[in-house]
Amino acid sequence: MISLFNQSGSGRADAVVGPDAATRALSVTDVENEFVERVYTDISWWYDLFFGPTLHAGRLEAIRGLPLSAGDRILEIGVGTGINACLYPRDCRVTGIDFSASMLAKAGRRIRAHGVRNVELLEMDAADLQFEDDSFDLVYAPYVISVVPDPVQVTREMHRVCRPGGHVVVLNHFRSENRLMAWAERVLSPLTVHVGFKADVDLPEFIRQTGYEPLSIEKVNIPRIWSLVTFRKDGPAV
Repeated sequence: MISLFNQSGSGRADAVVGPDAATRALSVTDVENEFVERVYTDISWWYDLFFGPTLHAGRLEAIRGLPLSAGDRILEIGVGTGINACLYPRDCRVTGIDFSASMLAKAGRRIRAHGVRNVELLEMDAADLQFEDDSFDLVYAPYVISVVPDPVQVTREMHRVCRPGGHVVVLNHFRSENRLMAWAERVLSPLTVHVGFKADVDLPEFIRQTGYEPLSIEKVNIPRIWSLVTFRKDGPAV
């Protein structure tokens, strides 16, 4: 196990990795970059109409809970249409990346319309970040882990570019702990990928495969079926 992160005193974070985690796959559904890009090109025109309001409570709650300080360098993974870009404190420097050119085009129009000047947008694969090690104070992936082909590789890249003492934060829907709901999510996952996400990503297995200990895990959004998972990279704060 890669042990780069501090263990938390939170019982919820410690308990999430159960003894059977190693026997489970992350999802019943596999996707490739080309498929994801095609899906998000197709849904970019209506994404804000549906996912804007339905996920916005979680966005606001997560932003309020991010460990931010004035002047922080933030990397947002999967900036999409730029909804989050307008929510960050203006005294932070934000880089937003996305694999979808059509989503980035909408993000660019959004930040210009809102007069946002502290956000830079780049087209980039989250599994192969073109940044030096330790480049950011906080790396944040909202509603992304259930979209990408390789969530573990993306998370490891997020940790690589985060500075020692900084934070990596994942906001995502994970498979329910309720057996009936979990069964339904597995059944639906091959269908939900066509509207942009896998419904059945397994949180304990995700944590086990990355090898990183979460600092905290909190439920957010309405209904509270999304999780805000925060990691802290070992090392002195700078």
